[in-house]
Amino acid sequence: MGKPIRVLVVDDSALVRKLLTEVLNSIEGIEVVGTAQDPYVARERIKSLDPDVLTLDVEMPRMDGLTFLRNLMRLRPMPVVMVSSLTERGAEVTMQALELGAVDFVTKPALDLANTLNAYRDELAAKVRVAAGARVRTLAAVKPKHSVDEILPAKAVGHWRTTDRLLAIGASTGGTEAVKDVLIDLPPDSPAVVIAQHIPAGFSGAWAQRMNRQSRLVVKEAEEGERLMAGHAYVAPGDQHLMVARDGARYVCRLNMAEPVNRHRPSVDVLFRSVAQAAGKNACAALLTGMGADGVQGLKELHDMGVETIAQDEATSVVWGMPGEAVKRGAASQVLPLERIAEAMLKASRVR
Repeated sequence: MGKPIRVLVVDDSALVRKLLTEVLNSIEGIEVVGTAQDPYVARERIKSLDPDVLTLDVEMPRMDGLTFLRNLMRLRPMPVVMVSSLTERGAEVTMQALELGAVDFVTKPALDLANTLNAYRDELAAKVRVAAGARVRTLAAVKPKHSVDEILPAKAVGHWRTTDRLLAIGASTGGTEAVKDVLIDLPPDSPAVVIAQHIPAGFSGAWAQRMNRQSRLVVKEAEEGERLMAGHAYVAPGDQHLMVARDGARYVCRLNMAEPVNRHRPSVDVLFRSVAQAAGKNACAALLTGMGADGVQGLKELHDMGVETIAQDEATSVVWGMPGEAVKRGAASQVLPLERIAEAMLKASRVR
């Protein structure tokens, strides 16, 4: 066994600090080296304790979590897992935190944690371990916002390109930012985009709204039965599988609450397989940063049909689990850095 992952817990609630400390200390290979009730105390504890990972409350007195995270990622970047409440405000702030460089997030532990302890411990352990090995960028290196046209999506004018072409994207850990970066680089007349990102139900709507403001596409949560249109991106709602089906000459969204696949709902494999069946060679698919192997089988099925398939490269991935496994299994036609994926997908969509 190597050295344990050293965690600093930052939260203004003494009860939450106690619960997180107890849960983390019960996990093999993880050790809480200290706690802090606000960012000012956290700043001193970071200097003296040099933790490997920080768990950070979203809303705190004296200095809010976002301001502290912004300063931290600018001056001393380190892996951060946000701890957020499942509220509309919590979702919005959490999306901003991921944009600033936080690796991932977990919900605040429930007061009756005993009823869900094992599941919460497993989720927390996985995310802290991934954070400990993540490549953290300084805030200055985070891709800046583009023009106002990209922040306020353009409206459809004239005619749309045919929806016969389809772009599919799957991602997990680190994907909320990676998917956004791909969408920002797509033009307003892009083929329709369908997205499966591992994200809880309480956060997928806020994430879609944030991408809608920053992209030239219209980005929204997918709805059952709606037609896919060029210039639009459709996000799988948290805790639902998103599939693409044919309705005559059009593609439509199908949602269901079937069992998780690869422990995930939405599952990238479910989406990619439905794309293979509904769109075939009219599709192009990309598998981005993420832990595990969800999406690898679906990407391989698309690749074997002659569909252009793309895996994000290791250097630009927060976690090279899913795309790395795709490369290992021969599922990727191309292995590209994040900044080249949108261009490659567009090029592939123009060629049958």
